[in-house]
Amino acid sequence: MTPLLLRPATRDDEPFLWAMLYEASHAAEDLTSPDALRTLPELSRYVDGWGGPDDLGVIGGTAAHPRGAAWIRRFTSENPGYGYVDDTTPELAIAVAPAARGTGLGTALLTRLITDSQPRYPAISLSVRAENPARRLYTRLGFTEVAGSEITNRAGTTSVTMVLRFQ
Repeated sequence: MTPLLLRPATRDDEPFLWAMLYEASHAAEDLTSPDALRTLPELSRYVDGWGGPDDLGVIGGTAAHPRGAAWIRRFTSENPGYGYVDDTTPELAIAVAPAARGTGLGTALLTRLITDSQPRYPAISLSVRAENPARRLYTRLGFTEVAGSEITNRAGTTSVTMVLRFQ
């Protein structure tokens, strides 16, 4: 078995992050490709122009084949993301390619991103569908649900905001 590789995300990873955003946002339910995400500001903000000073991410898989990514970006109250908490807390996006799900890659990516984030930020937030099995991972790693954060998402189901506070 090829060993798992985790590395920092760079500007050159933007095309792969678009593919991972397509997975993370369940966009296949109503879009035909990751390129279609570019036309949706509420989703494209998570990747468009990746590599700024506040962007932080981890790519995982093998050297030849990335299979997942976890990344954070800060948003403002004037342009909040789905899991917005405040202007100092970046929001998480994470996805693992379907063939690599259940392998521990998601846990490895998120654990590494949390470690890398702690010196820079007071917390990390995220938005997750209430029925998404990944909620168990987030809870296990210390994320808690933000009271009153339930919203109806694009699919017509419920999403909640969760936050992991470092201080």
